[in-house]
Amino acid sequence: MTRAIDYGNLMHQAMRGLIRNVLEDVAKNGLPGDHHFFITFDTHHPDVAIADWLRERYPNEMTVVLQHWYTGLEVTDQGFSVTLNFGNSPEPLVIPFDAVLTFVDPSVEFGLRFESQHEDDEDDEAADAGDDSDDGEPAPRQEAEVVSLDKFRKT
Repeated sequence: MTRAIDYGNLMHQAMRGLIRNVLEDVAKNGLPGDHHFFITFDTHHPDVAIADWLRERYPNEMTVVLQHWYTGLEVTDQGFSVTLNFGNSPEPLVIPFDAVLTFVDPSVEFGLRFESQHEDDEDDEAADAGDDSDDGEPAPRQEAEVVSLDKFRKT
């Protein structure tokens, strides 16, 4: 088997690095101007730490907003932790970068979307379980999913 460059994985690493850099700046200097973030993450990720009642309410994924009220934002190479307000109840969250599914800053119409590792594993398993014949033809490219920022805008 020939060696190949895994551009998809490299791109995800770069995008997670971008999120880390942005959050490090926000942790140090606060949110500038109208910037705010919608961050959706996979609650099944083994390193996600959220209250049991939040995990029950959001069994697959959860979207949090960093805007007006947050405290204790700390960023590491692996992820970030922050305390957010849920109905006047502060709750600490620990979110690894590998669990992040989307990161959107609607104030500047910027967004990133990640395929979850679980979906990638299923795709790999499906490909492995498929036809064993190798006709030398590359698999057809799938269309990229365009995510509208309108679903993240306030109404």
